Amino acid sequence: MKINTALILCAGLGKRLNPITLKKPKPLIEINNVTMLEKSINLIKELGINKIILNTFYLKDHISNFIKSKNFDINIHIVDDGKSILDTGGGILNMINQSTDDDFIVFNPDTIWSNDYKNEILKMEEIYFLKKIENILLLVNKNLSFDKNFSGDFNLTNNIISKNDKADFIYIGCQIINKKILNNQNVNKFSILNIWNKLIDKKKLFGFESKKKFYHLTDLNTFNKLKDL
Repeated sequence: MKINTALILCAGLGKRLNPITLKKPKPLIEINNVTMLEKSINLIKELGINKIILNTFYLKDHISNFIKSKNFDINIHIVDDGKSILDTGGGILNMINQSTDDDFIVFNPDTIWSNDYKNEILKMEEIYFLKKIENILLLVNKNLSFDKNFSGDFNLTNNIISKNDKADFIYIGCQIINKKILNNQNVNKFSILNIWNKLIDKKKLFGFESKKKFYHLTDLNTFNKLKDL
């Protein structure tokens, strides 16, 4: 079995990158002359995925114009969040509702994605289908984070995610989900963290450990450091 549709979260305001994001949405910021969004799309194509759905809200015309101008060799469908931003959970659900698929891979373009992640994500997908689970998150040990201001979010033991004071692992912006985990939700503003916390309580939130160095476009200070790499 295989994932056919990827979702990319592109609706955020990117306030921590002002003044750059006053006129340019965060996914269109360039690192080494390639936008964050294009890095995500290139990896998705490398994974052999057939379709991309991405959501927009803030400076949405910039993103739709970018997609049109690049003429990417993959089916890309743009979904508008509507009159108000839907946050991560609402945004994902709104995109899922545009598809007949059951399983999706979700990317946050704040991470600097590259083809180096391909094998790890394929392994994560393999575990997802083999174990017949409904979610799995890509995590990294906080020691591998370029931005040392990140504190850990989770613990990870035998692919099961938990939370306590130790929290050595960071979610790096890639997850596979089955639409069932959002069955009781309506399309309105809510964070995917709400869903994760409920799953953690049931010991049903799963993770896969990446061994790659984690580069994330956190704020203006991080961006200025990343430009010099």
